[in-house]
Amino acid sequence: MRLLVTGGCGFIGTNFVYMMLEKHPDMVIVNLDKLTYAGNRFNLLPLEERLGGSRYHFVHGDIGNAELAAHLISAYKIDAVVNFAAESHVDRSIADCSPFVRTNVLGAQTLLDVARRLGVPKFVHVSTDEVYGTLGPTGKFTEDTPLAPNSPYSASKASADMICRAFYETYGYNVCITRCSNNYGPYQFPEKLIPLMIRNIIGQQPLPVYGDGLNVRDWLHVKDHSAAVETVLRRGAPGGVYNIGGNNEWRNIDIVNLVCDLLDNRLGRPAGTSRGLVTFVKDRPGHDRRYAIDATRMRNELGWEPSCTFEQGIGETIDWYLANQEWVGEVTSGAYRDYYRKMYGGR
Repeated sequence: MRLLVTGGCGFIGTNFVYMMLEKHPDMVIVNLDKLTYAGNRFNLLPLEERLGGSRYHFVHGDIGNAELAAHLISAYKIDAVVNFAAESHVDRSIADCSPFVRTNVLGAQTLLDVARRLGVPKFVHVSTDEVYGTLGPTGKFTEDTPLAPNSPYSASKASADMICRAFYETYGYNVCITRCSNNYGPYQFPEKLIPLMIRNIIGQQPLPVYGDGLNVRDWLHVKDHSAAVETVLRRGAPGGVYNIGGNNEWRNIDIVNLVCDLLDNRLGRPAGTSRGLVTFVKDRPGHDRRYAIDATRMRNELGWEPSCTFEQGIGETIDWYLANQEWVGEVTSGAYRDYYRKMYGGR
């Protein structure tokens, strides 16, 4: 199989590319990435060096460039597109939503147009559970839950989902949509909750927690998400929508406290030291209270379910960041520091 993976230098895309090329020795992946702040070509440099351009090809470019997308699909005889490319942070979308509309909506539409016109047999669009809005204290999102996005980011993803649906309903194009809960694991940019806490605990900096810290998220290891996307790629029904979740709900403050305790232990600090760094900050506008995913369709129809326990996954994630401080330092230099001060008033 020959895949065009977009956004492959980002967090989830990087993990997906590694998994697919290690698992399938006959697979070829073309990685189209714009290399915005959260995309890092060096994430996949070992693949470039090891495979020597035979099975992995990096292309610097925008999914909104129709001519480039058409060239890659034709030149590499692409069998399927997996679209991870997206602006993905809610806080940044609140500050300026225009990049989210350009990439997440218009970029996805352009890529769909080209793939359909050139006869690419399968298109998988990677979306988010945030398109469903927010839940009360009980219940879970199913694939039939009406879309009710509450942030510019989630509105842009919901818009792309609707375009994907229209391509199936109007043209009969073989497009699938996946909607996943919060991911964690290696290579995640440190603006997201878990890597941000790890970074700040190591540096003994304040740990910014929005509001009262009681917002609830369902957490899934990125390796399990990658396996789920492959499952949809291979067996998902045309027009199918698939929720991907970890059945693993945590309040934000409890996640923060757990990471504090695990890192105190690993760093040889007295128990409770890092909890003292928790700093509650003004809540995010439109902050959804609770997400929870019902992944029954993935389990019953496609045979997928998560394999990594949270206890195992969070420990491995912390160890990865401890072992890769140089990577963290590189991706959080310069403009990131200005952004961090603006969002959290931190150092």
